[in-house]
Amino acid sequence: MSLYQLQDNTAIVTGGSSGIGLACVELLLEAGAAVAFCGRDEDRLHSAETTLRQRFPNAKLLAHVCNVLDAESVNAFAAASLAALGPASMLINNAGQGRVSTFADTTDSAWTEELNLKFFSVINPVRAFKAQLKSQSNTAIVCVNSLLASQPEPHMVATSAARAGVMNLVRSMATEFAADGIRVNGILIGLVESGQWRRRFEAREERDLDWAQWTAQLAQRKHIPLGRLGLPIEAARAILFLASPLSAYTTGSHIDVSGGLSRHA
Repeated sequence: MSLYQLQDNTAIVTGGSSGIGLACVELLLEAGAAVAFCGRDEDRLHSAETTLRQRFPNAKLLAHVCNVLDAESVNAFAAASLAALGPASMLINNAGQGRVSTFADTTDSAWTEELNLKFFSVINPVRAFKAQLKSQSNTAIVCVNSLLASQPEPHMVATSAARAGVMNLVRSMATEFAADGIRVNGILIGLVESGQWRRRFEAREERDLDWAQWTAQLAQRKHIPLGRLGLPIEAARAILFLASPLSAYTTGSHIDVSGGLSRHA
């Protein structure tokens, strides 16, 4: 039984067809919320929807193909979710992967692409759903961010800079939206199991290592005190806390979900 009882709430999850986003959808449905989630890949989206409907046959659920970088596409998603499930009271922004590049080899177009992705994957959904959130009580926006926002890596210079900007944006929105009763928070993830890490595992040189051994070595090289990668469900639990009334007096903050990787107090 879920500790979170969210009946009569509608939650929106972007990038919800896999990884952390999908784990969020599952937790929200377990808590009784109606959920609309989106993704760009139609096949992956519908596969996730089929699995979710089998697991939650009575759930109020909407899966919608959407590109969060296209304002019209996001507006259409907002209209569809409003018609199907009613006004949103929670918005979870979860989109975007990391770009491996140094300052020397990051082109102008790569900078533009990375900054556009990280900022407008938040800006477009917030613009599209803000009126719905404002019409409800106990509403929240949660942004999935990275520890790179406060602990940049030189081999991910563009992503680190963009993530820092998003952390600042969360704080700015929290201050501005407080008058509308909308809380805005985020999480800072470290290394979390994902398709990206699975692909790197499949391409590994150490063929004698299984997934558990390979990720344990990775955690050791990255100096993660807990000695492993995080799980999508662990990040999703922190997100659900921030989205729910359990964090009713928290806004403009970030929860560190990095297994102790952060070097900051």
